[in-house]
Amino acid sequence: MLPMNIFNNKYNIITFIVSVGVAVLIHFPEILALSPYSGENALFPGIRISDVVSEVVFAALSLCLIFILNTQIFKFNTYLAKISWRRLALSFLMVFILSSLSGKLFILVHRYLDIPALDTTLHHYLHPMRDLIVACIVTGTCYMMNLILRQQSITFEIQQLRTENIRNQYEALKHQLNPHMFFNTLNTLQALTREEPQKARDYIQELSKVLRYTLQIGDSRSTTVAAEMEFTQAYIYLLKMRYEDNLDFHIDIDKELNNYHLPNISLQPLIENAIKHNEISNRHKLKIIINTDKEDNLCISNLIQSKRVAEVSDGIGLANLAQRYQLLFNREIIITRADNTFTVKIPLIQTL
Repeated sequence: MLPMNIFNNKYNIITFIVSVGVAVLIHFPEILALSPYSGENALFPGIRISDVVSEVVFAALSLCLIFILNTQIFKFNTYLAKISWRRLALSFLMVFILSSLSGKLFILVHRYLDIPALDTTLHHYLHPMRDLIVACIVTGTCYMMNLILRQQSITFEIQQLRTENIRNQYEALKHQLNPHMFFNTLNTLQALTREEPQKARDYIQELSKVLRYTLQIGDSRSTTVAAEMEFTQAYIYLLKMRYEDNLDFHIDIDKELNNYHLPNISLQPLIENAIKHNEISNRHKLKIIINTDKEDNLCISNLIQSKRVAEVSDGIGLANLAQRYQLLFNREIIITRADNTFTVKIPLIQTL
């Protein structure tokens, strides 16, 4: 829902400015007559500054009151009101009548309370024209403000729906990651428990770090490089227990980028992708390099050593990360294959 108090404040300010502007405009001939270059003031004989000031102030206050009444009766300041041509015509007629009555009221106040005012025949003839101008300006201003409010309301609701849609998409993508992190982990733990109880205890300790990280992120959509690398180190330990010396990691992260941001659990699917699509054996040890470059990208690369029997890929890993980057930062990840090396570069975000 559009924050109505903010709009109403702007609405009140604008109507006040318009009231003062119109009050000055409709009394511009009198203001001009005060100029020393206007001759002998034949149109407004005996005109005084106090007369003009009194007229302008009363007109501005009257217009403010008319704006308030017009808004309260026809609900121009709410986007729920449907402003039809009939309502506009009624508004115009009401403003015209109120403007005419306010002019007559000022004449009475001038006569009985001796308030400064002009008292010329021409001035009285100008009143109907001024009432018409006031009706056009007040009704037109209220209508335009209502159109702006309705447009802002539509834009605000669209933005809310878009934000909610992005949040739902992101949550769906994030939840796709959880099963992939632990499919092989429990099998490795089962084997260690039987054969090497001490290593099993260490394994459980690192596994708890991984689980704690995935639980603590909650609704958080991004994390720092330092936090992501701490999680990655624990995940790498789990992998090393499984593949031993056949899997090697080389990590070189610029410490100045530790506070930069990236989506939660960005490195894990990339590491998993490298392991899934490449042979890891005594003959073909897999080396994964994780480093940063001069363009503030986090790079993950490995030599391509395809398996003899390729695994069926569900396409979640890289596609998931690419979609999350697009949703969160409107940025693209870079995937390259060159010199028999597969590299993924993910941009690090300095500020959110």
